Amino acid sequence: MNTAGHSEATERRGLELTPFRGLRYDPDLVGSLAAVTSPPYDVVVRPDGLHHLQDSDPHNIVRLILPQATTPSARNEQAADTLHRWLSEGVLTTDPEPGLYVYEQHDGNGLLQRGVIGALRLSDPSEGVVLPHEDVMPHVVADRAALMRATSANFEPLLLTYRGNGTPSDTTTVVERIAQDPALLSTTTEDGYSHRLWSVTDPADLARIQQDLAHHQALIADGHHRWATYRRLRAEHPSPSPWDYGLVLLVDTARYPLRVRAIHRLLHGIRVSDALAALEGLFRVRHLEMPLAEALDALADAACEGNAFLLAGDGAFHLVDHPDPDLLARTIPGDRPAAWRTLDATVLHATLLDHVWHIPEDDPARIAYIHDTAATVRKAERDGGTAVLMHPVREEVVRDLARQGVTMPRKSTSFGPKPASGLVLRALDD
Repeated sequence: MNTAGHSEATERRGLELTPFRGLRYDPDLVGSLAAVTSPPYDVVVRPDGLHHLQDSDPHNIVRLILPQATTPSARNEQAADTLHRWLSEGVLTTDPEPGLYVYEQHDGNGLLQRGVIGALRLSDPSEGVVLPHEDVMPHVVADRAALMRATSANFEPLLLTYRGNGTPSDTTTVVERIAQDPALLSTTTEDGYSHRLWSVTDPADLARIQQDLAHHQALIADGHHRWATYRRLRAEHPSPSPWDYGLVLLVDTARYPLRVRAIHRLLHGIRVSDALAALEGLFRVRHLEMPLAEALDALADAACEGNAFLLAGDGAFHLVDHPDPDLLARTIPGDRPAAWRTLDATVLHATLLDHVWHIPEDDPARIAYIHDTAATVRKAERDGGTAVLMHPVREEVVRDLARQGVTMPRKSTSFGPKPASGLVLRALDD
């Protein structure tokens, strides 16, 4: 997003992206670069996906981002010990000079995304430099903060977007020129995405990128909890310090539009029949006997007319739509913009979870947030719970609310493709 038309203070202080000495796997000491990567920590579906990644290579990054032990302190200590061991063994090595990193993802079916990875100076929402669009769950921030404290490292870049202006001097022009050079690393992960990384160390290129980004603000596309973690840890360390910065990937969505997908809910301890019974007289419910893909098409059609959800977990699908207007008026706060009040996520959290089902949105024993649609359904069927499948919100709605300073309910959107974890890390005590 270009900051033209914003306040003089925002013009003066935009995105400040700084080079760092990347921490990367030595390809000669790991099975393959693909085998040590992982999706972001909150995308990994436990325990299936976690065990698969752990088994793919003894040095897979999940051993750092999702260490497994009996207590939180033991997990964080384990991650710190693992990091130090891999450093001493040379499994992870530090690049010789500071740089920014051009990162490319390609799915082989026409989707191409490029951006630049660097250490971004942290800012408060009031500064209008980095715009959050979702609320966060305190227990997740506390968990990530404890891990970062123990390891003094940023293991995964956040995904941030901005809107370039298409001029020859902008960041994307530099990115696309550098992407024609031989890559620092190249790999293809099992999801079919190819990943390439380049180091940018030329002072002229660094200056052009930094000068251009200084005129932009960014939207957090993925990583709200880690951004909140960065800011919490910055407050704990006297400035100036490495904790004033956090690892991010910045993508110009004027050139590389992101995909927006929904994040689904898995309700523990509530059967589909009980969830549906509580909706009687409050929503319209239609029973669907059809495959998942067709049920999602029916959800998309219903979402064009208003709030709609798809419940699953009993071997069938149930389309829930046409909420009672009086119910919405009683349960949804009226002090927010209409675009917020009519979000599916707002209706789900304020009306269904809080009022109808009485499920706390931040209690991991009662609710889980899962990105993969089929996995959400499978888990609900296996565990006897209820899957609530969501239709994705449009990106322009997200941006408009963020510009107004209005945050959406937690886990409302899933922007992608997300950067793979494990290609480049940042050590804060380097």
